[in-house]
Amino acid sequence: MLTAADVMTKDVAMIRSSATVKEAVNLMRARDWRALIVDRRHEQDAYGIITESDIVYKVIAYSKDPNKVRVYEIMTKPCIVVNPELSVEYVARLFANHHLRRAPVISGHLLGIISLTDILARSSCLEKPRTILLEQELQDEIKKSRLVCAEKGINSSECAAAWDVVEEIQAEIAHQRSEKPLISAFEDYCDQYPEALETRTFNL
Repeated sequence: MLTAADVMTKDVAMIRSSATVKEAVNLMRARDWRALIVDRRHEQDAYGIITESDIVYKVIAYSKDPNKVRVYEIMTKPCIVVNPELSVEYVARLFANHHLRRAPVISGHLLGIISLTDILARSSCLEKPRTILLEQELQDEIKKSRLVCAEKGINSSECAAAWDVVEEIQAEIAHQRSEKPLISAFEDYCDQYPEALETRTFNL
């Protein structure tokens, strides 16, 4: 499975928050970058990001002088960062949930930047239908649920919660295929362990 580290762009630049927007524009033009990562002021500080959209929407659109506006005035900080080991599918989901176009990839220090373009260019989702990926995720969650129930007990809330996740995935698969499964994974599990159904109904 591809990770953020596999598809990210390593050619990324940082800029100081005190730099002018004009300096940011010059840096972007020099390497055809669409965003710059704003460096931290100290170890405990958060990273920021300034994009071409920030410059167009917050400076040019209001006829502000880019020589006088500072990066910290229009940047996004703290910005959402991506772990390099995160799968591309989860990065895409993160982007969708937060309406992102790009984010820095960080593990202790800046490693690169990942964008929608990077995901689109390298994502296996284009070769594999969404339902196939969901089927793989479903099988993983079924195994996980069985392990949780074996470890925590069939009557535990953890067991019930684990099967909730399974049923959500199965429902999404059914929606993708526009069909209802003949029997759910949880119902199949209850054939072996009938007491699980009683416990889950009680927890609901």
